[in-house]
Amino acid sequence: MSKEELQLSSKLLIIDDEPMNIKLLEKYLKQAGYKNILSTQDSGIAVELYSQYKPDLVLLDLNMPTMDGFQILECLHRIETKSYVPVMVLTANTDDESRLRALDAGAKDFINKPFSKIEVLTRIRNMLEVRTAHKRLQQQNELLEQKVSERTQELRDSQLEIVQRLGLASEYRDNETGQHIIRMSYYSKILAEHIGLPTHQCELILNASPMHDIGKLGIPDSILLKPGKLTKEEFTVMKTHTTIGASLLDNARSPITETAQIIAMSHHEKWDGSGYPNSLSGEDIPLVGRIVAIADVFDALTSVRPYKPAWSIDEAIAEIKKTAGTHFDPELVAHFIKAIPEIIEISQTYKDVPDTSEDHKICS
Repeated sequence: MSKEELQLSSKLLIIDDEPMNIKLLEKYLKQAGYKNILSTQDSGIAVELYSQYKPDLVLLDLNMPTMDGFQILECLHRIETKSYVPVMVLTANTDDESRLRALDAGAKDFINKPFSKIEVLTRIRNMLEVRTAHKRLQQQNELLEQKVSERTQELRDSQLEIVQRLGLASEYRDNETGQHIIRMSYYSKILAEHIGLPTHQCELILNASPMHDIGKLGIPDSILLKPGKLTKEEFTVMKTHTTIGASLLDNARSPITETAQIIAMSHHEKWDGSGYPNSLSGEDIPLVGRIVAIADVFDALTSVRPYKPAWSIDEAIAEIKKTAGTHFDPELVAHFIKAIPEIIEISQTYKDVPDTSEDHKICS
């Protein structure tokens, strides 16, 4: 479409209580080739028409009953929050006060009554050229914003993928399927939602909690994979996975890794102060650590491990309740119990699938 065709296809809205003024303007515009012209004598519906029609230019009379031009300008200014209001004022008033008031309200140009055909069409053409240039710039900015948004999302997705793969790397060392980190991260998010944390914090916990055991990468296989009970010395080494994980995630530059660092360090602390590595108690334990502690233990109880069979949901709930106030934050436990239907749904969606391959049977 040529520049002239684009201009002549622009949408024009005429608001004037004088029918003769409207007829004259429509005549001039149609003779000039303009195709989309809407008009009204009722200023009371002008704002609604503007919202529905979304014109490229408004030709607005100032002196009208019901709503005058100044009131309409004020309303249009509130509607157009991301763009300017393309308004040309039609007026018989030549005083500076009215003009300044209209300009202050957002008018861009004036046409004096009675109209001069050449002046009307020239001013309209000039305003539409500016409007077209503005719309083109706005579209370019929106396209740029979209590209920036898409690129930002790509970077965010890449970051999340790395986070999840790091979490899987630690879990694959002592868990057959790696589904544990998926389940416990969703459990953590659900619990965060139930206590009323903002959506962005719930998402942050979902995406950071997979790295809660990243420090297990630094634990020897002889200890990590031992099927029996650990000795006191072995358990001392095992406990260092919290500080190893926190060290790996130290000096974080993103909210996800910063949160993951806190979780890695604190998810084995206990409400009564008997946990590790820092023997924190009560609300001195970071909230994210207290949330993940419940989710992590619940999933561990209901999953098969080299040293135990899976517990039933009821058995795991009973254990969580029993240790509320000693191991776990009792208030969080109460919310977790309320969330059990959602927890069970997640456990079924991401349940472990036993490896029945021949290679696995031979290695077993």
